[in-house]
Amino acid sequence: MPRLVLAALLFLHVAAQAQQSLGIIKHNHLALQVKDLEASKKFYGETLGLQPLAVPDNLKAIRGWFKIGPDQQIHLMAGRTADVTNDRNGSHIAVFVESIDKSEAFLKARNITYHAQTRFDGVKQIYFPDPDGYLIELNEWKAPKPGQ
Repeated sequence: MPRLVLAALLFLHVAAQAQQSLGIIKHNHLALQVKDLEASKKFYGETLGLQPLAVPDNLKAIRGWFKIGPDQQIHLMAGRTADVTNDRNGSHIAVFVESIDKSEAFLKARNITYHAQTRFDGVKQIYFPDPDGYLIELNEWKAPKPGQ
């Protein structure tokens, strides 16, 4: 009988925890308001090589959408007037890359100014700004160790 009570309490605790979350499945998109939509679209599309996505006709003049990963997008929106003031400890976009060395060579070939560093856990990182000053962080991908 005590095992049944413990099992019931555990079930109720798990059920209560599930009800206290939003039930998020995965990330969909990040939206950034930009000063110069065409310059930003050129940077994300041509300079970084992100795949442009179809934007509804009624939004084409004020939006630019790009694929940044499986089922993940970045949405650029016209209308920003204030400057973006960021540093590496502030707001930024962070992604994993297949090869940090290839990513660094990619940035060098395009004359993109960046900062490279190694994180406390040994992961190599690169930071660089987009045309508005939003920081983009590239992280070296390390497969999780078994049991993590």
